[in-house]
Amino acid sequence: MTETTKRIHRIGIIMNGVTGRMGTNQHLLRSIVPIIQQGGVKLSDTEYILPEPVLVGRNEARLQALAERSGIAAFTTDLDAVLKDDRYSLYFDAQTTGMRAGSVRKAVAAGKHIYCEKPIASGTKEAMELYRLCEKAGIKHGVVQDKLWLPGLLRLKRLIQQGFFGRILSVKGEFGYWVFEGHSIAAQRPSWNYRREEEGGIILDMLCHWRYVLDNLFGEVKAVSCLGATHIPERIDEKGRPYPCTADDAAYATFELEGGIVAHFNSSWATRVRRDDLLTIQVDGTQGSAVAGLRDCYVQHYGHTPKPVWNPDVEQPIRFFDGWAKVPDQETYDNAFKVQWELFLRHIVKNEPFPWNMKEGAKGVQLAEKGLESWAKRCWVNIDPL
Repeated sequence: MTETTKRIHRIGIIMNGVTGRMGTNQHLLRSIVPIIQQGGVKLSDTEYILPEPVLVGRNEARLQALAERSGIAAFTTDLDAVLKDDRYSLYFDAQTTGMRAGSVRKAVAAGKHIYCEKPIASGTKEAMELYRLCEKAGIKHGVVQDKLWLPGLLRLKRLIQQGFFGRILSVKGEFGYWVFEGHSIAAQRPSWNYRREEEGGIILDMLCHWRYVLDNLFGEVKAVSCLGATHIPERIDEKGRPYPCTADDAAYATFELEGGIVAHFNSSWATRVRRDDLLTIQVDGTQGSAVAGLRDCYVQHYGHTPKPVWNPDVEQPIRFFDGWAKVPDQETYDNAFKVQWELFLRHIVKNEPFPWNMKEGAKGVQLAEKGLESWAKRCWVNIDPL
């Protein structure tokens, strides 16, 4: 098929903050570049959506290097100028949390569609203001909620749809890993993550994730009890200087969901992994249980559940791992960020449904804010509808 026989919808994308870890790896190199390389998002045999990005950041040298690495020629440090360029109809934001709201407001004022990373703001009030601005402007808007398209969580979703669990009783999540302090081994996360004054902290970061995971898979979050901690008091920044950690690096949160389901998630950048993956989610139901990681999922049906008897005086005779079966591959899975990018591009061009909008992003900010409130007050806090 020749270029002239195809109908190509060209979408200019302003990719702001793309020199950061997530922007570079997940959004540019593993999402937009592969979409371009595959010829665009296929709508039919003759119709495609082709992204045409411009890379935006504050450091021209880093942008130049990323342009050469990605094959994306267009880049600039002048956000205001590119927002005035009619070739670009979509604004994407992967900056640090504290810089996001101001840039999104500028992009809305310029009439651009909005797609951005979470958290969309540092507080619920500001997050809802962004949502209302987008709605008033009549633009399309979406928030990254990538974990919904992870193979492990998609397998969990299928099990729920098939009624495997019976009545779901509880959900237990374990997330995290050891982030090196930087004194002898370099840290693998940026220093702003550990500064409250720069909108850092694992509660603001991860409770936004757990909100959309719980709401979409198990039931709407009704209340939260959260205890945060700053386990590591000092780290070394990118310039080799020690700095005090003012933000939480661990969160221990319990959630009450609709339908009486109880969920508990431990999130930590100060823990060592002895489990199948960096994130594992166990779901227990009356008829069966499952444990999902980022990619795989293991199940144990009621009929295969062993009957242990508590006796600490003898070696445990049951090999508990043996009673679990791996869920087989029944679907083809693509990169979770890329999948959502393609859905949002289809939403722009074809107006296909895209429920993961700025209001959904605000719900994540709300849960994080209520988690921080719970920690401060040392009590349960209700989650009111937005």
